[in-house]
Amino acid sequence: MSGFDDAPSVAQAFSAAATRPPKKSKRRYTPPFSLRLTIEERKRLNEMAGNQPLGSYIRNRLFNEQVAKRRTVKKPVPDSAMLALLLSELGQSRLASNINQLAKAANMGTLDITPEIEREIEQACSEIQAMRALLITALGIKSVDGE
Repeated sequence: MSGFDDAPSVAQAFSAAATRPPKKSKRRYTPPFSLRLTIEERKRLNEMAGNQPLGSYIRNRLFNEQVAKRRTVKKPVPDSAMLALLLSELGQSRLASNINQLAKAANMGTLDITPEIEREIEQACSEIQAMRALLITALGIKSVDGE
């Protein structure tokens, strides 16, 4: 005897495997649900949601129950005039050109720090700081360093 007398036959093993319940899916989350809205409907939905995330707002309205907040989200209200001013400043400044010229000179080893170059670097820095301040104001962000 070969010692496999107690082993099930191939037919029995196949039969047993076929009758097992299928394995559960390892997916932990339910699949998302999509909904197409018109531009006007989406705008109205955003207005109705206010500062609340859209998913939470829709869930609250659909099931009439308050869902525990995972985190607070503050949607920035863009100031169009301020953003337009910032874009205008970026377009009018020679900031990119000045920095590129300085980088080329530094790479070639021909960058002599003269009072003129020092003024250009200081001017570039002040322009960057001004643009940063405008952007922070336009987006309604509180500055971390107290500026």
